[in-house]
Amino acid sequence: MGGAAVTTELVVSPESPEPGEPPRGRKVWPGSGWGGRFAASPYLLLVPAAVALAGVSLYPLFYGVRASFTHYLYGRDFGTNGLTNYRNAWNDEFFRQAMETTAKYVICTVTIETLLGLGLALLVSREIRFSSPIRVGLILPMTIAPVVVGVMWRLIYDSGVGVTDPLFQLFGASPPDVLAHNTSAFIAVVVVDVWEWTPLIFLIVLAGLQSMPQEPLEAARVDGAGRVRLFMDHTLPMLMPVLLVAITLRTIDAIGTFDQIYVLTQGGPGTATRLISIYAYNTAFLFTQYGQAAAMLVMLLIMVMLLMVVAVRLMRRAAR
Repeated sequence: MGGAAVTTELVVSPESPEPGEPPRGRKVWPGSGWGGRFAASPYLLLVPAAVALAGVSLYPLFYGVRASFTHYLYGRDFGTNGLTNYRNAWNDEFFRQAMETTAKYVICTVTIETLLGLGLALLVSREIRFSSPIRVGLILPMTIAPVVVGVMWRLIYDSGVGVTDPLFQLFGASPPDVLAHNTSAFIAVVVVDVWEWTPLIFLIVLAGLQSMPQEPLEAARVDGAGRVRLFMDHTLPMLMPVLLVAITLRTIDAIGTFDQIYVLTQGGPGTATRLISIYAYNTAFLFTQYGQAAAMLVMLLIMVMLLMVVAVRLMRRAAR
């Protein structure tokens, strides 16, 4: 047939949308559609964790602050009483004594743990035989629950079934009965904390040593620097930010120590090991002064926050 060829051409109306686009002529708000849904999905996934965090952290904190302004009598709420609980707590001689004991306990434990952790990290970071089993053995105490640690060391210190008194008798000394005397009981709880939490300092410092650049150290060795000079002039300054982080974390944890001491001595003998956590617990659950106990802990929280502000500034200064 001699007819002309017919060509067909697909004509797309300017009003028809492209595949995947919203209809033409409609106003599209930013964040709407599939793109907006995908962009918001990470935040939606965080909602359950945020709700759980608010339930276990923020609500108890809010309730504790509210309780510090409330008057309780034999466990019953009799309304707010202003700053009375804070004045009573601040004027309480036993509260100030517990604060002093807590400060002494934190200084002793954190100082010893920092020195031991730093020394062990420096030793294990070198290529020595059996370094892997040594690391595992050093980390083990930190993996045990604090209550179990308290029970275990209470049996060790026990004058009847423990091993402390027989060891002293073996060397010709009189049995010390460790937990029955003020000074020895305080030293005993410090030893327990050092045994359990030195691995935390050890791990943090070891990670800092392994991530430290080696070029400055090698250049110092080439220049003839000895081990002491190498450590004081190069290793320690580069390690200082990591050390400050470890000390800060350990200080926060040591201030709130409760489990081991409660199992070991319950704050005794007398007030020798009664930290602020033990005294606040007794005030709340033995004397039913919930408001005053909450005021003590709120004041402690404020002091810790001020201490942490100073620590953060020191860490920023050391990182420069």
